[in-house]
Amino acid sequence: MAKNLNEFLETLKSLTISSLDENKNPFSSYAPFVKYNHKYYVYLSLMAKHSSNLTNNEMASIFFCEDEQDCKNIFGKKRVSIQCKTKRLEQNTENEKLILDEFRNKFESDMVNTLYKMGDFYLFEFTPFYGEAVFGFGKAYNLGGDNFEEFVERGNSSGHGHGSKKE
Repeated sequence: MAKNLNEFLETLKSLTISSLDENKNPFSSYAPFVKYNHKYYVYLSLMAKHSSNLTNNEMASIFFCEDEQDCKNIFGKKRVSIQCKTKRLEQNTENEKLILDEFRNKFESDMVNTLYKMGDFYLFEFTPFYGEAVFGFGKAYNLGGDNFEEFVERGNSSGHGHGSKKE
């Protein structure tokens, strides 16, 4: 098992975003991400549904999941869900430049430069305030620590094996 959240995220390149639309209906999709200073960033076109959802409602969830090809049991995939507050960052700032450099380091820099030149791509910042991680059966954790990057054992609960099915 990963020692902390950062170790789990090392090999992952994308996350799933769950946002709320104008009618408060959930909408999910994915985006490549970088993590910088304990926050998560995606680079989205204003044409993307998530852009308007995240601009109009700061509450969102991001989800990370192990690849199906890598999991030992499809019912116990390793996964992390994080509740966040979001904001769209201003373009042409020093902060944008720093974070786009992180994207260039993690992904193909020519692609990032092409998106930048389009002019309608904005960075969205996700600041965690709660999270959970599951790393198999009976291995559920809360995210804790100052930056929600540590796995915190859950107390005894009425989870798996604590209630029997009536037969």
